Amino acid sequence: MNKIVALLLVLSLSLTLAACGAGSKESSSVKNGAPASGSQPAEKKPENGGGTSTVYPLTLKDTTGTEITLKKAPQRIVSTSTAETEILFALGLGDRIVGVSDFDNYPEEAKSKPKMGGVSAPNVEAILAANADLVITGISIKDDALAKLRALNLPFYKVEPKSIDDIIADILVIGQLTDKQKEAQALTDKMKKEIERIKTAVSTVMPEQKKKVYIEFSPGWTVGKGEFMDEVLTLAGGINIAADTKGYNKINEEKIIQDNPAVIFYTTGAKDKEGQTLDQIIKKRNGWDKIEAVKGNRLIGIDQDTLNRPGPRIVEGLLSIAKGIYPELVK
Repeated sequence: MNKIVALLLVLSLSLTLAACGAGSKESSSVKNGAPASGSQPAEKKPENGGGTSTVYPLTLKDTTGTEITLKKAPQRIVSTSTAETEILFALGLGDRIVGVSDFDNYPEEAKSKPKMGGVSAPNVEAILAANADLVITGISIKDDALAKLRALNLPFYKVEPKSIDDIIADILVIGQLTDKQKEAQALTDKMKKEIERIKTAVSTVMPEQKKKVYIEFSPGWTVGKGEFMDEVLTLAGGINIAADTKGYNKINEEKIIQDNPAVIFYTTGAKDKEGQTLDQIIKKRNGWDKIEAVKGNRLIGIDQDTLNRPGPRIVEGLLSIAKGIYPELVK
């Protein structure tokens, strides 16, 4: 399936999912990180010497190739993306955050911050009223919404991570933008150390012993190559049965039965329009009772926020996946 069409279908289908914010019409996959456009990777090389203190004025290019110039460290920051909000808080910038998306729920402090609308189409008026000197957005924003915000001439920076390396690079860049390079380095070092620990734990599994796995992050949708969720499955020592596809894909139920995964992961919190949870949906599908994972009761729910959000907690998602595949190896 054409990737752009597939992503638009994800956005449309996901409107049926339960949203964290009361009355919101945006999906859980959108609010947590499903891409809305196919932008190019961000330029993430330090441009001011790579020291522990940022030198201003600072000019960087974001994932769209658009330059942003900051004359000084930003004091009023708006985040329209849940993952980037988590990054800002993790860097100790909570007191400088003056606005977050309607779906921000972590850490607890984020819930009380002024709301700036959805992640795919933020509220322009709210962002203007926040008088922000830095606005950060993520992979879910729509192109037309981004263009409208650009027209306001606000210092706007967009990220679009496709891999864990991208997530780590984004944290370092946000640290550079906000003069929190020391904190960003410490955070990414900690993340990399935990990733290596998990990789080492599963490295003893021989190629022929690796287990086939399947993940469903939204009813009827899975992920293939080129996205960070697929990388998480691979780093955890699993073989993603959708790895022969690219990006986000509508599932082929017969193919999944034939591929016969040993472990099935699903994101908790995602529901269909009837209110059924993903594990309930999976168990009711015709023929899926023959799948090894279903027969062996290896359906494992993963917190959708730790798995879908390309932020610091992606390492928690990786750990949960690795434990689910190889509980005897990963602690």
